Amino acid sequence: MNQAIIERASEVINSKTDYVGGGMEGYVVLSLINENGYPTSSAITISKADGVNWLTFITGAKGSKAQRIAGSNKACVCLASSEYNITLVGTAEIITDPAIKKDHWQNTFTEGHGAGPENPDYGVIRFKTETYNLYFASDNTEAKGILQSN
Repeated sequence: MNQAIIERASEVINSKTDYVGGGMEGYVVLSLINENGYPTSSAITISKADGVNWLTFITGAKGSKAQRIAGSNKACVCLASSEYNITLVGTAEIITDPAIKKDHWQNTFTEGHGAGPENPDYGVIRFKTETYNLYFASDNTEAKGILQSN
């Protein structure tokens, strides 16, 4: 039963990436821990994803999200609508590897992140799921647990 719900949640997540939707669809809430130990939440779009396993987001490599991740890598991602609530808890890291940055680059990023993926201020957040809580309203199904394959 859990595997079917995990697959359903993965389909929702994958459908929300910029690359699948062809636009800036897929706003999620990313929660990180600030320097005072309190959670902070931001709306952000998914860049790429492997279902519930991992998601990536574009950010400033030296911005507030990067600073919070440097202080604490604990993170939470939530996707919600009237049809579902997908909550993933895990860890986040800032990726500055040039090949990964280039792989995630889109021309629409020029306004916020400079002329190209070589910009040292452009970074990628990689979130890896450890636990999940998934709910689908259409059939009132819920699953929660520890992600086994990561």
